[in-house]
Amino acid sequence: MKHWEKRAVEIFPGALVYTTLIGAIVLSFIRPLWMVYFIIVFDLYWLLRILYFIPFLLVSWSRYRKAIRRDWQADAERLPGYDKICHLIFLPTYKEDANVIRDTLESLDACAYPSKRMVIVLAGEERDQDNFRKIAEELAPAFADHFAELLVTLHPKNLPDEIPGKGSNLNWAANQIVPGLLEDGYDPDYVIVSSFDVDTIVHLQYFSCLSYRYLTVPEPTRSSYQPVALYNNNLWESPAAVRVAMFGTTFWLMTELARPEGMMTFSSHSMSLRMLIDVGYWQKDIVSEDSRIFLQGLVHYDGHYRVTPIHLPVSMDTVMTGSYGKALIALYKQLRRWAWGVENLPYMVEAFRGRPNMPRGVKFAWLFKQMEGMFTWATAPFLIFILGYLPFWVAPERFRNFAVFQNTPFTLQWLMRFAMIGLFVSAGLALTLLPPRPAHYPRPYAYAIVVLQWALLPVTFIVFGAVPALDAQTRLMFGKYLGFNVSPKRKKELFKT
Repeated sequence: MKHWEKRAVEIFPGALVYTTLIGAIVLSFIRPLWMVYFIIVFDLYWLLRILYFIPFLLVSWSRYRKAIRRDWQADAERLPGYDKICHLIFLPTYKEDANVIRDTLESLDACAYPSKRMVIVLAGEERDQDNFRKIAEELAPAFADHFAELLVTLHPKNLPDEIPGKGSNLNWAANQIVPGLLEDGYDPDYVIVSSFDVDTIVHLQYFSCLSYRYLTVPEPTRSSYQPVALYNNNLWESPAAVRVAMFGTTFWLMTELARPEGMMTFSSHSMSLRMLIDVGYWQKDIVSEDSRIFLQGLVHYDGHYRVTPIHLPVSMDTVMTGSYGKALIALYKQLRRWAWGVENLPYMVEAFRGRPNMPRGVKFAWLFKQMEGMFTWATAPFLIFILGYLPFWVAPERFRNFAVFQNTPFTLQWLMRFAMIGLFVSAGLALTLLPPRPAHYPRPYAYAIVVLQWALLPVTFIVFGAVPALDAQTRLMFGKYLGFNVSPKRKKELFKT
């Protein structure tokens, strides 16, 4: 792809969003009736979208409840090929506390799946080598006998053609340890690789379920495996806005798991070593390595790649800095980094053009989903909660006697009331996903706060939804590329089920 072509694709998402938002403002002044009709249609579309997603969320939640009660280890042990499976788990880390890493290693050791068939890679950064070496020297000897192997890598800084971040660290670590594993006789078709955030606490049956799915799905090397991402490790100590945003992320992922034919991987997930070798491991010069590695597989196999849902949870930390205000700033930066997934669009356009054997329908479906998701992420909250009311505030007096002008506010109110169904469902499901309440958290009103916090949804929808998405797309539009920032976290309570 030529430079100007790439820049045109990078500009397009942000230009489309700004055209929509500025157009809505301008039309509110010069063509208020047009804007009123548009808002009615858009709000109706959004209501139908909510009503469409709720069943998928409930289906995924039901599967989640069944999955956490199943003995996956017993089921996996009965399958042919179980004895060949090995799990390779990457834990990239940068400036994390030793206690965070220790908790993660303990959770892996406590799994129902035998830890002696796990190879752990603790991947540090030279930029943090003094801290990392102390942690590695403390934890590696303590846990070395608990796993098949516990390997340590140190990613050099300032390597060419890469940016500092999780993707470049993973790429370096894989290139360092995979050749040795292959020489030792590990079969890449039976090695399942998990790329975890270093604060990930896995469900006790996660690797058992993952092994079972890998041995029962068709062509397991042509699939990634996505668990339910919870942010329960320190949820009770987090600000209400952080809790709402994190639950919103979990519920979005759960709806995706119920219709995985169009989903990419997100955060902590798993895949085959065969696929990683085929695609050349993670890319070194991107921020959103979790979704990009899926796209690498999709492109390499000409569209014949998918996500298999794992309806078991892995839990991570919410952003925590010890200060309410700083936590909100850190949350914003984390969500902006997730919204930076818009960087996948130029990659998809260029990669799809170079794959003539990939079906056109597959290409179009993925490009449309990427664009539609980024567009609604950045525009819907503004249109629903702010710009939808603008024509009624600024329209000239001659329009105010029109019947549509007088009746539309009531129509919008009723549409929003129906849309509240999604809010009530979210609040109810959130209660079922909460970790045990810490002893120090006030008992009389603890759960009431968790329910009432959903009143913040309109604010979080805009401030921690549309704004960071608009920020990310604006940066891409002007070529101000985002680097990888590590969200500050502090673990309080471990996730338990």
